[in-house]
Amino acid sequence: MNRKNSNKSRNPNKPTLAFYFLRALACINKKTSMASYNQRSGTIKRAAYASMALAAGPKRAWSRAVLCRVLWWGSSRLHGFPTRRRPRAFFHRRVRVADPKLREPSKADVLRRLVPGAKAMDLSRLLEETAHYIQYLRAQVLLMQNVVGSVSD
Repeated sequence: MNRKNSNKSRNPNKPTLAFYFLRALACINKKTSMASYNQRSGTIKRAAYASMALAAGPKRAWSRAVLCRVLWWGSSRLHGFPTRRRPRAFFHRRVRVADPKLREPSKADVLRRLVPGAKAMDLSRLLEETAHYIQYLRAQVLLMQNVVGSVSD
């Protein structure tokens, strides 16, 4: 297998990422009914994650997990479900007693919590998904820095 082709296929599609993100920002700017800074920043955050997942495509587990989360949030909002969680006082919690049998989570378990959609992956697939996710996060950060730089100039 040619090494150049394998590297090219793993690189984030930056023009596609930029297109989806800028299109989402344009839609957000058209809606001036945002009540607060927190609502607007949350909407921009979701748009950034959705554009990143759309640019990655459906072949990656993390992109499917992010899209499901973003779509669930949108559909719950459209169907009138509450968008805020109840205060924690309403939930009944079990008191956890320190058990000496409990172990420290492994590095793979920590990665599984950080990468969306990685809960049931084997280690090699987990590392591959993590590398791909980090590449797209890096591309997203560079894109957002460029957008802020072009707006502030």
